[in-house]
Amino acid sequence: MNPEPETINDLLDRLSEIVPDYPSAGISFKDLTPVFADPQGLRRIVDEIIAPFAGKFDVIAGLEARGFVLAAAAAYATGTGMITIRKAGKLPRAVHRDDYTLEYGTGTLELHRDDIAPGTRVLILDDVLATGGTVGSAARLLGMAGAQVVGIGVVLELQELGGREKLEGLEVHSLQLV
Repeated sequence: MNPEPETINDLLDRLSEIVPDYPSAGISFKDLTPVFADPQGLRRIVDEIIAPFAGKFDVIAGLEARGFVLAAAAAYATGTGMITIRKAGKLPRAVHRDDYTLEYGTGTLELHRDDIAPGTRVLILDDVLATGGTVGSAARLLGMAGAQVVGIGVVLELQELGGREKLEGLEVHSLQLV
């Protein structure tokens, strides 16, 4: 008799570390870096996060910083390219720029104006969907560039913060709802 295969939720719970009171008091931060460090864990989350979008994208956009890990691994696995969406002031050439609101402040994301051709189909990857501010900003930046966002993949979705509702019209795939 074969044991049941480990679910993605079980894998994430087994490999993640919970850090209490980070980044501020009362918040329990689920650190995914041990999942990224585990060869089977990284392969599994990459495979599962891109599966619903197979054949629908030309390039993958990663959001600074943990989204870069996911996007680079997924781009390699699918033979596609990867573009970086960065925090303000990190990109050296002309950029599209978008300001957004977070659960604890505001931020700005940027995308090089010439990193992506109009009409390119893009899959956005990030580690966490919280309020939808960061991912929504990334989608707006890609729209400014003339790209088509085909979906958003995240490892964790913090449901109580309502980020998915702010991404109306975009397909969102989360590996774990918390």
